[in-house]
Amino acid sequence: MSLFSIERRKVIVDHARETGRADVSELSKLLKVSAETVRRDLTSLEKSGLLRRVHGGAVPVERLGFESDLATRSTRMIEEKSRIAEATVKHLENAEAIYIDEGAIFQLLADRLYPESPTTVVTNSLAIAVSLAGRPNVEVISLGGRVRAKTLGAVDFWAIEMLETMVLDLAIIGANGISVRRGATVPDAAIAEVKAAAIKQSRRRILIADHSKVGADSFVRFAALDDFELFITDDGVSPEHADELRASGLELDLA
Repeated sequence: MSLFSIERRKVIVDHARETGRADVSELSKLLKVSAETVRRDLTSLEKSGLLRRVHGGAVPVERLGFESDLATRSTRMIEEKSRIAEATVKHLENAEAIYIDEGAIFQLLADRLYPESPTTVVTNSLAIAVSLAGRPNVEVISLGGRVRAKTLGAVDFWAIEMLETMVLDLAIIGANGISVRRGATVPDAAIAEVKAAAIKQSRRRILIADHSKVGADSFVRFAALDDFELFITDDGVSPEHADELRASGLELDLA
């Protein structure tokens, strides 16, 4: 591979990580190369585990060396995440004690949470705790611990110790990578431990994520797919991935 190819692919990865997406047409103009050259670069970067191909381009894969911050996530795939959040509300089934995970998609879920009966929401997300505080029929329990700057989520011993004292009706959990082979994965062991603790303490578990996470693998596994009763994603997931997930026994709701 030529030096120019190496430099070009570095620009592509940096652009994807900064903006949350690498579009073929945009990169073609930016790099002054053909769309076919960009597609070859994206294919190579996907094989290297740095990007994940989606329709019209690619998105960054979040592993040990890279994790996008909450601000970036809040601008990525908003329409898809909004549909997922709306679909998730329909599956709460009068749960009285709910764990809501950290992340942009969970903020959208919290924005739609207006229970008719008293509901306790446990979360490790400072942003979600603040947005739900004072909401009618909602009591918020914010987990303690070290707050991660990228996601404003609390992790480590204190968060896990609090979760271990609770009995939850439902945990709504996200992941950076979702695959039949490796299950649900995230880029940080501290995040994985909190998610695993919430799953352990919950009677029901729902996994939610946009389609760009399907088929991807991050660094640390925190759950098998059969730990969840349902996976809610958007209808952008490929038929091949959807069939593979269903064949594993996981129920899908495509929003």
